[in-house]
Amino acid sequence: MTPPLPPQWQVLPDDQEVRLDKFLASAERLGSRKRVATALERGKVFVNDVEAGLSDASRRLRAGDVVRVWMDRPGSARRRAGPFEFGQLQILFEDDLLIVVNKPPGLLSVPLPNGDRTPSVYSLLEDHLRGHRHRRPFIVHRIDRDTSGLVLFAKTLRAQEALKEQFRRREPERVYVALVYGHPTPPAGTWRDVLVWDKAALIQRETHPADPRGKEAVAEYRVIESHDDTSLVEVCLHTGKRNQIRIQARLRGHTLVGEQRYIYGPEAIRPIDFPRQALHARHLTFHHPADHRELRFEAPLPEDFVSLLKQVRRRV
Repeated sequence: MTPPLPPQWQVLPDDQEVRLDKFLASAERLGSRKRVATALERGKVFVNDVEAGLSDASRRLRAGDVVRVWMDRPGSARRRAGPFEFGQLQILFEDDLLIVVNKPPGLLSVPLPNGDRTPSVYSLLEDHLRGHRHRRPFIVHRIDRDTSGLVLFAKTLRAQEALKEQFRRREPERVYVALVYGHPTPPAGTWRDVLVWDKAALIQRETHPADPRGKEAVAEYRVIESHDDTSLVEVCLHTGKRNQIRIQARLRGHTLVGEQRYIYGPEAIRPIDFPRQALHARHLTFHHPADHRELRFEAPLPEDFVSLLKQVRRRV
C-alpha cells in the first residue's frame, strides 16, 4: 500500500507576505506556534521542496509558494539539541539558530587577536560547523578563559542580533557560582559599581559615577555556604561587564580563590592553591530568537571546582 503524501498547502493571494510560522500555526494546519517550531527544528517543513529550518520561521511567503510538512520524515523524530561531545566541547543544545556550550576552564571563548592560533570555543565550533549550511558561529557573549560554564553562540547574523538585543535589555538570567575569601556581609544583597576598562592594563577599575567613561555594573549575590575562611556565593548578573564578578567581589575585600589579577590584601590571607579563579557560569535563561520560547540551561560544576569545594569543606 502506498503511504499517504505529506500534507501541503499552496499560498493564496490572501496570505501574501504572511510569516511562515504564522501560516503553519493556523488551526487548519499545525494549530500552534509550538508545533510549528518543533517541525521546523526537526527538518519536517519544506517550502517549494526546499527544507526550511528555525531560521526561516519569519520568512514572508509569496502567492503560489507550496508549503509541505513531512511529519514522519525518517530521522526527524529526534532533535539535534544535545548534549553531545565535540572535542573539548560539551554542546548542550544546538538548532538552526544557536548553540549553547558548557566551556571547560582554560579554553578561550573567542580567538586572541593578531592571528593567534590558540584553541577557542569559537574555533572549535568553526570545525564543528564546517560543511554545514551555517559555516561559522557568531558571538553573542563570552566568559573569561579560566571561567568555566555556559556560553552562547548564534548561527546566523539575524539570530546574533536578536540575542544580543536581549542582553542589551538585560533580559537573560545569568547565574554564576564563585568561591571567595571571607564572608560577604550581609549574606545577600546587590553589588552596584561604576567601572572603566583600562585598555593598557587590560583590567576593570572602579571609577567615579561622574566619569563619562564609566559603565554601571550591577549584580545580586547570596551566600550559599560559609566555610572557615571562604564563602560559596551565587551571583546573578544584571549587567555583563568584562571580569565583572571578579572586580566587584575584590572591591568588597572578597578575592576569588585562585584569582591572579583582582587581588585584595596580602598573600597570607589567600592560602588555598587553585590554578584559576573559582568562577563558574552555572545557569543561563533566555528566549529563543525565532519563537520566543524560554530556554533554560544548567552546567554542573566541573571536577576541579568540585574537588576544591571538598577541600574547603574539610577545613571547617
